Amino acid sequence: MTRTEFWQGNIACAEGALAAGCRFFGGYPITPSTEVAEHMAVKLPKKNGVFIQMEDEIASIAAVIGASWTGARAMTATSGPGFSLMMENIGYAAMTETPCVIVNVQRGGPSTGQPTMGAQGDMMQCRFGSHGDYSIIALCPASVQEMYELTARAFNLADQYRVPVFLMADEIIGHMREKILVPDSVPLQQRKALVKGTLPFKPGADMIPGFPQFGKGYGVHVTGLTHDERGYPCATNPKLHETLVHRLVDKVEIARDQIADYDVINPDAEQVFIAYGAPVRTVQQLLHDRADEKIGFLRIRTVWPFPEKSLRAFKNAKRFLVPELNLGQIAREIERHTNVPVQSLPKLGGDLHTPQELREALEAGQ
Repeated sequence: MTRTEFWQGNIACAEGALAAGCRFFGGYPITPSTEVAEHMAVKLPKKNGVFIQMEDEIASIAAVIGASWTGARAMTATSGPGFSLMMENIGYAAMTETPCVIVNVQRGGPSTGQPTMGAQGDMMQCRFGSHGDYSIIALCPASVQEMYELTARAFNLADQYRVPVFLMADEIIGHMREKILVPDSVPLQQRKALVKGTLPFKPGADMIPGFPQFGKGYGVHVTGLTHDERGYPCATNPKLHETLVHRLVDKVEIARDQIADYDVINPDAEQVFIAYGAPVRTVQQLLHDRADEKIGFLRIRTVWPFPEKSLRAFKNAKRFLVPELNLGQIAREIERHTNVPVQSLPKLGGDLHTPQELREALEAGQ
């Protein structure tokens, strides 16, 4: 059963988190994500959860990591400068295999930039922003409905793969209001428990260790230093470090087909748009306006790990056109995985591409 609501995107994000069992939010207000925190501050205490406003974003993500180790589904929400401040602790979460959800409602940058305008300039930062080698998962909603659904999915992915998972929204989606269908419940993926007597960082066949929740009688040492399967620091052993980092990367990369989430429209087309987040809506409008033409569309929800196999669905493609609210961050990633010419359609300043602009780009190459 479902009910119909008319929600803002940020409210749908918070409600999706609550439906997925989030019971801890640590954050600091920042435009354009603040409504997520405000809604969680009202709703979490009613569900025996905890909302805490920390002194800054560094402390916010630290609190989220700590809460996760007590077994709570935990999240934060931020934007721009706050996201940058979180990067060191995001690397810590990756190294310690701490499941958590980070919502970034993107705005124009660099620096303080455009606090009230939409952008997609943090896509590479979420993937590579902390130092060292690691892998993460990043989801990009293009509607209020997906703000709800993908937030809920983010918690399941975080628990399944023991990684930080990012919801990379943008101001346009975060602040728009739309009708949404809210289900009575959402699927819940439980963390794999640590088997008693097993070393706390010894992986299974899926490369993922069981989770030794604090307060359940496990003796576990959690450190951002290179560590052995006991969790003890061992930072001067080259082979151990190489093995550990490969596993942190591979546990996500080998599952990229299971994590992938995308739609292929008109796979026989020669001209193909590729989009994620808010620009998806402009492409959808263009396809609606020119329904009599065969225009291809790859619509991506999970951007990281990048679903490279999806590009092969367009066997007749002569050009990929990539509208983004940045200077072509994912367009360059697409170029790495295809011999088809890639045309970046960047846009900055906060305005979304118009159907006319995409139409002109389409016609210019024909």
